[in-house]
Amino acid sequence: MARIWLIIICIFSIQFTFAQKFGYVDTNYILSQMPEYREAQAEIDRLAKGWEEEIQKMYQEIEKMEASFKAEEILLTVDMKNDRQLEIDRKMKELKDYQKQIFGFEGLYFLKKKELIKPVQDLVFEATERVAKNNRLQIVFDKSGELIMIYTDPIHDYTDYVLEELGLLQNEATN
Repeated sequence: MARIWLIIICIFSIQFTFAQKFGYVDTNYILSQMPEYREAQAEIDRLAKGWEEEIQKMYQEIEKMEASFKAEEILLTVDMKNDRQLEIDRKMKELKDYQKQIFGFEGLYFLKKKELIKPVQDLVFEATERVAKNNRLQIVFDKSGELIMIYTDPIHDYTDYVLEELGLLQNEATN
């Protein structure tokens, strides 16, 4: 009788071990193989180079203003010095604002990258989901960066249970 129970336990543990299938993909490698991604990345690089050149020209203009100011400083009145310094400071603020507008968080660079890259990434995620479903995988990780899940079978999502356990999920019947 003990042997039968041991066999049953072994069968259940083997079945439990293989009950969930996991997989991983390397999205960086996949993206590098996609012509759409390379084209989008080339467009982003071209735009960034143009913006960087524009910013560099603005910075060079400020440097010329500062050099001219230093060279003429002895000849200027206090009011003239203040005016020139205020103009240099204003130009520097414009430059910093422009840099932030282009390369800052939610700047044009970020938005353009999102606009061009996201549709290609969506193709990869959709393909990953199809592969996961075809191969009956419950979870697929992306190994290209930090290990993140890019597909999970929704049946394994226990988020609402945790919210309920924390008292953060209102019962929909009471709403």
